[in-house]
Amino acid sequence: MGARKKHIVILATGGTIAGVGEPGKDTGYVSGQISAADLVKSVPELSDYAEISAEQICNVNSDDMTDALWLKLSRRIAELEADDAVDGIVVTHGTDTMDETAFFVSLTVRCEKAVIFTGSMKPATAKNPDGPANLLGAVRVAAGFAVDDDPPANKVWVYFAGELFDARRVQKCNASALDAMGVDAPGVGADWNAPREKLFFDVSKLQSLPRVNVVYFAVDANPKILEYAACVSDGLVIAGAGSGEFSLPWATVLEKIDIPVVIASRTHHGNVTLNETLAPGRIGAGTLPPQKAAVLLRLALATTPKVSEIKRLFSE
Repeated sequence: MGARKKHIVILATGGTIAGVGEPGKDTGYVSGQISAADLVKSVPELSDYAEISAEQICNVNSDDMTDALWLKLSRRIAELEADDAVDGIVVTHGTDTMDETAFFVSLTVRCEKAVIFTGSMKPATAKNPDGPANLLGAVRVAAGFAVDDDPPANKVWVYFAGELFDARRVQKCNASALDAMGVDAPGVGADWNAPREKLFFDVSKLQSLPRVNVVYFAVDANPKILEYAACVSDGLVIAGAGSGEFSLPWATVLEKIDIPVVIASRTHHGNVTLNETLAPGRIGAGTLPPQKAAVLLRLALATTPKVSEIKRLFSE
């Protein structure tokens, strides 16, 4: 008898990979229309590599992701990680916010088994959809067919267009290309033998996350935007120019804001070293792009209100 096939669970959340539109067209579709079961049926080759189970976590456009859905997904992945009958998990997700959800899961689940996110840039009804190949590739990685030894564990990953990315560093870097996913440090490849991530948050008892909004700076941006955002937020992320810079009027308003504020860069690449003259006492995002800085700040605020402790979390 041959070796037992690995049992891979596919958790579907919607997105373009489950999108439906006019047959043969790449645009004008509605995301999150095809069920998890039908996604699996559309790629019969999956059974060549693993025993497949499919579950529907939600079926939404990824722009409609919420903290409640994040918590639901994270907890289900944690349950599957603890299930001896499961060997790996694949999550199908829309590309627009895949980097945020994958980052959240990487911060909230201890991964002994492979957790691989994937999706597509074309809907299922396109003439040449990319979803089936991405799903097949993600399952092959989760089952250990795409690596020399064991499947990648200890971290959360994104498999897209034939490449594997660390969820802590992946971003959507192109609005339309089929290879839309990239990393915040180009030229550095995936290393599934890297040490286990240290930063971890226990969300098992949380019902929601603190509210954090990202405020984008541009030339002549009205500083009143900061005032309003602070009124509806528990914390803020400023997507500043360059290495996190913004105007003197913004700095003046920022002095009056008494909630934690993280300074990131709208360039989405490189390291933000906090300008203490412009933003004294605030928190530098380091290498995190604004959207991921917001994810980490939400989790940090759920743990502690102390700015000094939040700074420490951002430095790990």
